Amino acid sequence: MLDAAPRDETVLEVNNIEVIYNHVILVLKGVSLSVPKGGITALLGGNGAGKTTTLKAISNLLKSERGEVTKGTIAYRGERVQDLLPSDLVQKGVVQVMEGRHCFEHLTIEENLLTGAYTRRASRGEIDADLNMVYDYFPRLKERRRSQAGYTSGGEQQMCAIGRALMSRPETILLDEPSMGLAPQLVEQIFEIVKSLNEQEGYTFLLAEQNTNVALRFAHYGYILESGRVVMDGEAAALRENPDVKEFYLGMSDEGRKSFRDVRSYRRRKRWLS
Repeated sequence: MLDAAPRDETVLEVNNIEVIYNHVILVLKGVSLSVPKGGITALLGGNGAGKTTTLKAISNLLKSERGEVTKGTIAYRGERVQDLLPSDLVQKGVVQVMEGRHCFEHLTIEENLLTGAYTRRASRGEIDADLNMVYDYFPRLKERRRSQAGYTSGGEQQMCAIGRALMSRPETILLDEPSMGLAPQLVEQIFEIVKSLNEQEGYTFLLAEQNTNVALRFAHYGYILESGRVVMDGEAAALRENPDVKEFYLGMSDEGRKSFRDVRSYRRRKRWLS
């Protein structure tokens, strides 16, 4: 269990944003959140809640999907960034690891990792040092470094995607659904590595995750989204003990564990939607 991260220095501030796709589909409806330096902040909620759209709004990847931020502001270290090119945001220290473990399948693992350093002005020695750092955190990647990424496992591809982001030397990493499609033991391993990168290297994480249980064990602070709105937020430890979160997201209540069928039937009782 993580202690609460200090929240005195905010690096990322999202203020009351709305996002519309194709000029007509309202997806985010007044989302606000803040990400403290050196913390792990979780965006939680079911499929379609708006988690990925929030991350893409921050990383300026919406335009490729005919989406746009129509209201509100996004600031990084006090500077409005929502009109920047995605590459400009990377230069400022913000990089996104996309949902679905996007790797260049025809390249080797090591070649994939090196593409993360492409935009940097760094010496070969600095890049080699960062590559060794990635291999220290992901020893499996070192074993498979000469293998084509398309022939590696889902877990290895997820590690490769995170490692490639690290090679850009970011300050803040937007991590989208790191547990998707992975076996439980691999999910635990990925989150343990995220925790180590946060504690030992000082990386700031904003991660979107459907697996509320594991996310709240590793995050410091959490925001729960439903239907494009933030419906609850708080310290991760407090959210884990919140009766509504336990019932509707962890499948637990004061009476004990509930089945998914039971939880679905109780959704109309959500106090934040009444």
